Amino acid sequence: MGDSIQLKDEGNQHFQSGDTDKAIECYSKAIKACKDKKVLAVIYRNRSACYIKQENFSNAASDASKAIDVDAADIKALYRRCQALEKLGKLDLAFKDVQRCATIEPKNKTFLETLRRLRADIQSKDAGAERIFENNGVPLLINMMETGKPEMILAAVRTLSGMCTGHKARAMAIIHMVGVDKMCSIMAVDNEEIALATCNLFQCINDSLTAADKREYGKAEALVLDSSKDLKTILLALVEMVASKKVSGHGRDQALNLLSNNVPRKNIKHSDNSKSLFTIDHGLKKILKVCGQVPELPDQLPMTENTQLIASVVLTKIYDDLTCDPERNNFRDICDEYVKSKIDPNDMDRTIHAINTISGLLQGPFDVGNALVGRQGIMEMMVALCGSEREVDQMVAIEALIHAASKMSRASFIITNGVSLLKDIYKKTTNEKIKIRSLVGLCKLGSAGGDDYGLRQFAEGSTEKLAKQCRKKWAIEGLAYLTNDADVKDDFVEDEVALKAMFELAKSTDKTIIYSVACTLVNCTNCYEKKDVLPELVQLAKFSKQHVPEQHPKDKKDFIEKRVKRLLKAGIISALAVMVKADSTILTNHTKEMLARVFLALSLDPKDRGTIVAQGGGKALIPLALEGTEAGKTKASHAIAKIAAISNPEIAFPGERVYEVVRPLVSLLQTDKDGLQNFEALRGLTNLAGFSNKLRVKIVKEKALPEIENYMFEDHDQIRQAAVECMCNLVSCKEVQDRYLEDGNDKLKLIVLLCGEDDEDLQIAAAGALAMLTSSEKKLCHKMTLVTTQWLEILQRLCLQTNPSIQHRGIVIVYNMLNSDNAELAKKLMECELLEILSVIGKAEDNPKKQDVIDAARTCLVKAMDLGLIKPFTGLS
Repeated sequence: MGDSIQLKDEGNQHFQSGDTDKAIECYSKAIKACKDKKVLAVIYRNRSACYIKQENFSNAASDASKAIDVDAADIKALYRRCQALEKLGKLDLAFKDVQRCATIEPKNKTFLETLRRLRADIQSKDAGAERIFENNGVPLLINMMETGKPEMILAAVRTLSGMCTGHKARAMAIIHMVGVDKMCSIMAVDNEEIALATCNLFQCINDSLTAADKREYGKAEALVLDSSKDLKTILLALVEMVASKKVSGHGRDQALNLLSNNVPRKNIKHSDNSKSLFTIDHGLKKILKVCGQVPELPDQLPMTENTQLIASVVLTKIYDDLTCDPERNNFRDICDEYVKSKIDPNDMDRTIHAINTISGLLQGPFDVGNALVGRQGIMEMMVALCGSEREVDQMVAIEALIHAASKMSRASFIITNGVSLLKDIYKKTTNEKIKIRSLVGLCKLGSAGGDDYGLRQFAEGSTEKLAKQCRKKWAIEGLAYLTNDADVKDDFVEDEVALKAMFELAKSTDKTIIYSVACTLVNCTNCYEKKDVLPELVQLAKFSKQHVPEQHPKDKKDFIEKRVKRLLKAGIISALAVMVKADSTILTNHTKEMLARVFLALSLDPKDRGTIVAQGGGKALIPLALEGTEAGKTKASHAIAKIAAISNPEIAFPGERVYEVVRPLVSLLQTDKDGLQNFEALRGLTNLAGFSNKLRVKIVKEKALPEIENYMFEDHDQIRQAAVECMCNLVSCKEVQDRYLEDGNDKLKLIVLLCGEDDEDLQIAAAGALAMLTSSEKKLCHKMTLVTTQWLEILQRLCLQTNPSIQHRGIVIVYNMLNSDNAELAKKLMECELLEILSVIGKAEDNPKKQDVIDAARTCLVKAMDLGLIKPFTGLS
C-alpha cells in the first residue's frame, strides 16, 4: 500500500513538471501495487489526465471510467471523461457526463460553458447532416463507396446513417439516390465492420420510415409520406441476400439479424403480422437453405460460425409471430416439402443437407422440427448416417440426434437403436470435434428422464462416468444435460478444479458455451421451473399404474443448500458477473433468464447475500432485471429485493446504480406477482427509502406510491406491515406529504386507524409515519381529527402503551398537535385524559430505558404551559 502511494506521489511530481511519459509509468506501477479501491480510483483519474495531455483520448476515457466505477460522483473523473469523449466525437455521451458535473456543482462556470458548447455542437451536427444533403453531398458519398477502400466506405455509410436517423423524408430520398441494391452489395462484402455499419444504416432507415425513432426532426415531420413500397423493397432485398452465394458470411448474418429485428411484431397486441407472412412466402425456403448448409462440403454458402444459429432464431421469431392454425400449418407444410425435396438415397450430400435443416428447425421452432423427425424413416436415416464412413455424415447425424433427443419418445428410440453407434464413434474416431459431439449426444440421452429418478435411461453409475469424460474433454454441453442427474451435479460441485475450469469458460464469446454453462449452473442449484404435483393426482396415477415422477434423494433441500455454498466458495458470482457483461449477441434472453434463476437460488439464504454483494453480484443483477424475458426480469428483480432488504444500498449497488434498483423493485408490486415477491420488494424499498431523500423522490417518480398504499390494506399481516414500514420511511418526502394533504381520500384515515391495531410492529410503523406527517405539515394535525371519530381514543392508547417505541411516537404526535398553531385543538387535548397521562409520565423519575418517553412528555407539558393551558407544577424538571 505504501509503495502505491509513493508511486502515485512520484507520478504527480512528473505530471506537474510536464513529463507525462514518466508520470504514466509511475501511475501504471502504482495501479499494479494498489489494493485500496479509493486510492486506485485517484490513480486512474490522474493517469487519465496524462493521456488527455498526450491526446490519447481512448485511454483517457477508459481510465476515467474506472475511477467513476468506484465513485459515480467523482467530478474530476467525470469531466476528464467528458473531455476525452468530446474529442472522440461521442458528443451525446460527453454531454451526459458534463450534465452530471453541473448537477453536482451547479455554479461551476467551466461546466456550464461546456454544457452550452456541447448542446450547440449536437444541434449543429444535425444541421450539418441537412447541409450535406442540400449541398449535393449524397452523390459524393456514393463516389466514396465506389472507391472500394474500406475506410472510405465506412465513413460514407456512417455519414448516411446519421443523415437518415430520425428524418423520414431524408431517409426516403437517400434510398432512391443510393439504391437498395447498392446498399445490399456493400453489406455483402467480406468485412465485418462494413457489414455492421451497413446493417445499422438499414436499421436507421427502417426506424425513420416506420416512426420507430420518436425524435423530432423538423419541418419534414408534417409531411405525409407513404413509405410502404420502400419498406417492401428493402424486405425483398434482404430475403434475397439470405441465400445468395455472392453474400459473405458477415453480410448474411446482418441480413438475418435485420429480418429477426424488423419482421415479427414488436407488440403481440398488434394484429398486423403481414411482414411475417410475406417473409414466409418469399423467404422461408431461403432461410431453411442456410440451416441446411454443411460447411465441410464443397459449393456451400459463405457463413460464419453463428450464421446457422441466427437463422434458427429468425425461424423461431417468425413462427411465434403467427396467429392461427392455418398460418402455422402453412409454415410446417413449406418446411416438410423442402426437407422431402432434398432427401435422395442416391445423393448423400443432398440427404445430409435435409437432416441438417431438421437440426436447424429443432434449434428454432421445435414443434416443427419435432414433427419432421416423426416422419417415417427420418429417425432411422439419422441412426444409419452414424454408421457412415464419412466423418461429415457422422457429424451431421450426431448433431441431429442431439437436438432430436429432447423428447422422451425420440430418446427411447435412439437409446434402443443408436447408443451403441455413438459409443462406437466416440471410441474409434480420431476427429476431436466428432468425439466431443458424440459424447454430448450420449450425455443428452443419459439425461433424457430429466430430474425424474425413476426414469434413468442408463445403468446405475453410467451418467457419472460420462460426466467424468466430459470434464476431461470439457464438453460443457454434455455436462449441461448430465447435471439433470443429482449424482452427477453433487459430484461435480465437489470438484473445485472442474468448477474453476467451467468458470473460465464463462469468459467465452461462443453463445452455445455460455448457454451450456448457464444450464449447468441452473441444474446444480435446482432452480429450473418445477411443476407442482398434487397429492391427489399422484394417488390417481398409482391407482391407474401410471409412472409417477420420483425425486432423487440428492435433490432435497439440504443437498441443494450444500451445493449452493460450494458454488459460492468456488467463485460463482464472479463468473456470473462476467457472463452478464457479455455482448448482447452472445447473451440471449433465455440465457439471461437462466442467470437470473441462478442468482435467485444463490440469494435464498440471508447469510450468503453478503458474499454476493462483496463479489459484485448486486450490480450484475441490475441489467438482468431490466432486459430479457418477463420470467427472467422477475427472478432478477426478486434477487435484488432480497439483497436490497438487508444490505447497505451504497455498498450493494455502488454509485448511480442504486437508482436503477428502484424500477425492478416497483415491478414486483404488481398483482400478478406472488406474495413473497410483494413482501420482499416492499422491504427492499423500505431500506432504500430510509437511505436518502433522492432515493425517496426516485421511488415516487417510479409511481410506486399507489401500489404501496394498496398493500397497506392487505389482509396478509406481514405484507401489510412491510407496506406501512415503507410508507413510514417515505413520508418525509414532500411529494408524499402532499398526497396526505389532498382532500377526498382515506390515506390519512388509514394511517390513524392502523395506529390502533394490536400488532406492535404495525403500530410502531404507523405511529412513526403519523408522527413525521404531523411534524412536517401542521394542517394534518387538524385533518386527523376529522378523518375518524376514534382519533382521540387511538392517541390515548398510543400514549399508554407499555412498549416505549410506540409510546414515544404517540407523545410526539401529541406535541405536534399542541405545536400546530390550532388553539382549539390544543385546548381539547388538555381537557381530556391525555393531560393526566402526560403528567404521570412527566413526573416519573429519570429512567435510561424510557428516557425518550419521559422527556417527550415533559416537552408536551412545557408547551401546554407556554400556551397557557395548564399552570406550572412542582416536580417537573
